[in-house]
Amino acid sequence: MSSEQRFGEFVAVRRHGDDGVVELALDRPKAMNAVSTEMARSIGAACAALAADPTARVVVLTSTSERAFCVGADLKERNSLSDAELVRQRPTTRGAYGGVLELPMPTIAAVHGFALGGGFELALSCDVIVADESAVVGLPEVSVGVIPGGGGTQLLPRRVGAARAAELIFTARRVEAAEALSLGLVDSVVPAGEDRAQALALASRMAANSPVGLRAAKRALRLGHGMDLAAGLEIEDAAWRTVAFSGDRAEGVAAFNEKRRPNWPGR
Repeated sequence: MSSEQRFGEFVAVRRHGDDGVVELALDRPKAMNAVSTEMARSIGAACAALAADPTARVVVLTSTSERAFCVGADLKERNSLSDAELVRQRPTTRGAYGGVLELPMPTIAAVHGFALGGGFELALSCDVIVADESAVVGLPEVSVGVIPGGGGTQLLPRRVGAARAAELIFTARRVEAAEALSLGLVDSVVPAGEDRAQALALASRMAANSPVGLRAAKRALRLGHGMDLAAGLEIEDAAWRTVAFSGDRAEGVAAFNEKRRPNWPGR
C-alpha cells in the first residue's frame, strides 16, 4: 500500500510497500526543482524525519519534473535577496544538503535531465547515483560568480579525484550522461525514463539486507574515507562491534542455518 507525507509544498516522502524503501521526491516541477528557501527548509525537515525513522532502510531521491532532477539554487529568488537576507538564508540551505548527506541509511539519487549546481550536489550527497540517458550534470557556479556551496568542492574530488574535480568546477562545463559515467560522476546509466524505476529496484535489493548492517556499513564507509589504513580499520572495527551483538546478526545467522529468508528485527 502506498502512502505519502508532505513536507511543505515542494517535497514529498512516499512509501510504496513495507520493504523499507522510502522515496524522497523533489516536487517543484514548474521550476525544475530550483531550490528556494522554502524548498530547502522542507528538504531539511524531511531528512530529519527520515533519519529518526527506524523503519526507513533505504532512501531514493527522485524528481517529479520531466525535464530535470534539480537545476540548483533558485536564482530568481537569490536575485531578490539583500546581502543580509542571503546570510540568514545560508543555514537553511546548508541544512538541506547536509540533511541528505547525513542520512544514516543508504541513499540513491535517480537523475534525469538537468542536475546542475545544487541539484548535482544533492545527487553527490547520495551514496549511489543512477542516471538515465537524458542526464546532464555539472557544477557551473563559477560562471555566475559563486562557488559550489552545497558540498560540491568536497564531494566531487572524493568521487573523481582532485584534478578532475578542479577541471570540472573551474570550466563550469556541463557533462552528458555517457561522459559522466566514464568520468565516475554517476554510477550507472539506464535508458531514458528508467532512472526512478531502476533506482527503486536497486533500493529494494539493498533493503532486503540487515537494517543494522546497512547503517553500520555506511558509517564505516563514510568515516573511514580519507583516513590512513590503520585508522580506517579502527573505524571499521567500531562499526563491526555495533552489529556483532545485535538482533539482526543473531537473526541473520539463524536464517542462514535454517535456509530461510531473515526476518530482520532492525536492532
